[in-house]
Amino acid sequence: MTHSTDEQTVEPTGERFATLEEIYARARERLDADTWAVLDGGAGVEQSLRDNLAALSRWSFRPKYLSGVTELVTGTTFLGIDLAFPVLTAPIGGDGMFHERGQCEIAAATAMAGIAPVVSEASRFSLETVAAAGDGPKIMQLHAWGEPEEFLALAHRACQAGYAALCVTIDCPTLGWRERTMTRRFVTPQEQWSGNYGADATSAANRLVSGSGSDWTWETLSQVRQRLDVPMLVKGVLTGEDAELAVAAGVDGIVVSNHGGRQLDCLPGTVDQLPEVVETVRGRVPVAVDGGIRRGADVLKALALGADVVLVGRLTAMALAAGGAAGVYAALSLLRAEFERSMLLAGRRALKDLDRSVVQPRAGGPR
Repeated sequence: MTHSTDEQTVEPTGERFATLEEIYARARERLDADTWAVLDGGAGVEQSLRDNLAALSRWSFRPKYLSGVTELVTGTTFLGIDLAFPVLTAPIGGDGMFHERGQCEIAAATAMAGIAPVVSEASRFSLETVAAAGDGPKIMQLHAWGEPEEFLALAHRACQAGYAALCVTIDCPTLGWRERTMTRRFVTPQEQWSGNYGADATSAANRLVSGSGSDWTWETLSQVRQRLDVPMLVKGVLTGEDAELAVAAGVDGIVVSNHGGRQLDCLPGTVDQLPEVVETVRGRVPVAVDGGIRRGADVLKALALGADVVLVGRLTAMALAAGGAAGVYAALSLLRAEFERSMLLAGRRALKDLDRSVVQPRAGGPR
């Protein structure tokens, strides 16, 4: 299924969102309390969830006025994928809870927006169904768990379906301790995330919630990497040590991530860790970041601190709930517009001009 790029076909019926905050508000209106707890919540006392936002707030801009900037260059290429601006949508598990067509709507919207989605393994829909839902490039997300042959079988399915790259999540050997949903006695229905598993859905569910962890190591990742011909990201890196191990394992890119604060709680905010990872990698592979990216100005801060692209997850899920493909397209359009306006006001013309000189720590912020 493909969608027209005609603007009239992508706006929610009867309304136009003027700001991202309107999209967030509409999502909360449309979701029941249990589903909102899944979408808005995190692990433990949700310290990591708060720290992702706090890490971004600790940076201020250093504008360059009278810079003569009138036109911007925001297109980029990431792992061979052309992007209209440096954003990917992050993988969203249980996507069918937020919209009946879930990730299929995201795939359609990202194609219209000129970017790529990272499609969750734990989707209501099979990776082949999502691949057919939009004609743009896509990245397939997989978990570092199970037997390597099982992982490779799913990876090869993704390659056959046309996915341009793989993204391996390493910070989810089992589900985080998510007290907001536990308090509500809510468990995500299996059919909302098992579209890729078929008859193996029950064993996948047991692996996720059992608390038994994963026996994968960096050597396991290296071995499966050698058997695949598409670029591979690794998602969940927070330290220079793990960044070095990821590069040694042969990955083609790194995502600095704490899983949106949904896995191990009391991890540092991802933007706080981004400079350490960038310094360790030293340009050998591109670096992405997710966690707390809610505004176009946040995108600019992350790029100034060394990220090549950013991933937006919670924002995408809220937009999905607010209006399906039309809501996601509206959110991405607003995110891009604010990012470009922020670049213009900061006096930077192109992505190559975004470096540490664009930002400075606020009082009491990082040094």
